[in-house]
Amino acid sequence: MRIVRVDVSNEIHWGVLRDDTVELLSVPPFEGIVSSGRTVPVSETRFLAPVVPQKIICLGRNYGEHVAEMGYVPADSPALFMKPPGSVIGPDELVVLPPTWLSTHVEHEAELGIVIGRGGRFIEEADALEAVLGFTCADDVSARDLQKSDPHPTRGKGFDTFCPVGPWIETDVSLDGGLGIRCRVNGVLRQDASTAQMIFNVPFLVSYISQYTTLVPGDLILTGSPGGTLPLGDGDVVEIEIEGVGLLRHGVRDA
Repeated sequence: MRIVRVDVSNEIHWGVLRDDTVELLSVPPFEGIVSSGRTVPVSETRFLAPVVPQKIICLGRNYGEHVAEMGYVPADSPALFMKPPGSVIGPDELVVLPPTWLSTHVEHEAELGIVIGRGGRFIEEADALEAVLGFTCADDVSARDLQKSDPHPTRGKGFDTFCPVGPWIETDVSLDGGLGIRCRVNGVLRQDASTAQMIFNVPFLVSYISQYTTLVPGDLILTGSPGGTLPLGDGDVVEIEIEGVGLLRHGVRDA
C-alpha cells in the first residue's frame, strides 16, 4: 500500500494511491486506513511530504564506505542526531542552499526513511517492525563545512528544506536481503548500494532509539547514507530511488 499526503484544490488530505487515482482517507493513516469514499485523479493532486513528524531522528556512520570517505572511525553504537521538523519538504520541491557566507559545501545523502506507526517505548527488537507503518525515500542534505567545523551536526543538517521526503509511505516492504538504494544527480549515478550494508539494521535501530525517547505515530527515522556523497549546486536535480519503496525527486537552488 502506498500512503500519500496530497493537496487537492488547496486542501490537504491523506490518501492511498490506487494506480492513477488517490482514495482519500477520513482519518490519518496512523489511526487506520479508513476510506472517505472519495477518489480523485492523480492529475488533480499535488504530492506533499508523506510525513509531518514530531521528531526526525537520524543515524550517522551506518555504512562502512561513508564512514571511510568522511574520515570517521566506525562506532560501536549508533551515532544519533536530529533534524528539525521544519526541514521537511516534499517531492519535486526545492532544496535551498544557504547563503555563501554561511556555507559553501552542501551534499546529498540518499537514505531509507522509517515512518513510525504504532510506536512506543522500550520496544523489543523482535517486535520493532510492528511499530513501523512503512518506509519512504529521504535525502539527508548536509552542509559539510559546518558539519566538520561544529562540535555537533545540528546546524549543518538542520537548514530549512534540508530533508526532502517522499513520494509516499510504502507499507509492503521486505527488508530480507536488503534494498537497492541509489542517488542520481542530473541523471548521473553517484550512490549505488544496498541497505544490507547497514552496520545497524532497521529493527535494531527502532528498538535502540525507543530506549531513550517514546516513538510516536508519524515520527521519522533516517537510517544513514551509503558512500558517494558529493556537492550540490544551483539547478541540480536529485533522484533518490530505493528498491521496493519508490523514487524521490527534488531540485536545488541558490538562496
